[in-house]
Amino acid sequence: MAAEHPILVVDDDLTILISVAELLELEGYAVATAANGAEALEMTGSLRPGLVLLDMRMPVLDGWAYARAVRDQGLQPPIVIMTAAHDARRWADEIGADGFIAKPFEADALIAAVERIVGRPAA
Repeated sequence: MAAEHPILVVDDDLTILISVAELLELEGYAVATAANGAEALEMTGSLRPGLVLLDMRMPVLDGWAYARAVRDQGLQPPIVIMTAAHDARRWADEIGADGFIAKPFEADALIAAVERIVGRPAA
C-alpha cells in the first residue's frame, strides 16, 4: 500500500485508537487516526485512505453518519467496522462496509482483516 493511501483508524477510545495504530505501524502500514467521525470526515477527502477502520458508537459523528457523509461526497473508501456489538454483521451491511471485526480482537485477526482489503505493506 502506498504511503499516500494510509489506513485511517477511527475510534473515540484512545487506548484502542493508539493500540491499533501502533500495531499497524509495526506491521509496516502508514496510519492516520481520528477520535470521531467528524475528524475522520475532515481527513478522508485529503488522505484518500486505502482503508477506514471505523468504530460505530462515537460522539460528535457516529459510524453510520460518517459512512453516509463520506458516500454523499462521492468517496468510496473501503470500510471495516470495529465494534463490540453482537449485531456487527448487520451494522456492516447497513453502511455497506467491506467487513467487520468484533472487539475485543486479537492482533492476528486485525491484521488478517486489513490484509484482506489492502494486502501486505511494501517491504
